[in-house]
Amino acid sequence: MKVNPLSIEGAWEFVPQQHGDARGLFLEWFKTEYLEEAVGHPLNLKQANLSVSAAGVVRGIHFADVPPSQAKYVTCVKGAILDVIVDVRVGSPTFGQWEAVRLDDETRGAVYISEGLGHGFCALTEGATVTYLCSEGYAPQREHTVYPLDAEIGVRWPVEGEPELSAKDAQGPTLAQARAAGILPVYEECLAFRRSLAL
Repeated sequence: MKVNPLSIEGAWEFVPQQHGDARGLFLEWFKTEYLEEAVGHPLNLKQANLSVSAAGVVRGIHFADVPPSQAKYVTCVKGAILDVIVDVRVGSPTFGQWEAVRLDDETRGAVYISEGLGHGFCALTEGATVTYLCSEGYAPQREHTVYPLDAEIGVRWPVEGEPELSAKDAQGPTLAQARAAGILPVYEECLAFRRSLAL
């Protein structure tokens, strides 16, 4: 498996080796040794999610309070998505920046998003099916959204016209509004929490 750190600290891309023959193929889409070596601690799996989206749907940008937040290991098992990581950590050198990775059922790669980072994706195909492992279970009181079409962030979602959003995501605050409201994670606190997971 190839492990590539992304430009936003705390995010990595994992590209598995696929073994195929006339019968089909086999791959290891998650292996704790590779994750632990890159991240510095194991993924304490608490929940596994699966979502199916119509083409043009955008989900996110979501993040959770730190601690404990919710780290995610994300892959697309059917179709294709553009997976987007947004640095919403106040004080980070890349605050407000984003990076995108295409995840699909051909390369079968995955992305790991550390605690405190924002995450979203756009379905590039009909019925795009995403599965992700989570370090914490869903806790609505700790979950937050930043408006995915916020011009300050400027994510270039690959859709014609307006993407389809949930009511919650469409009503999410901009990054500036979320910062003013004091709901964004603090970079140094995120790093300290991640260091505590390695003990």
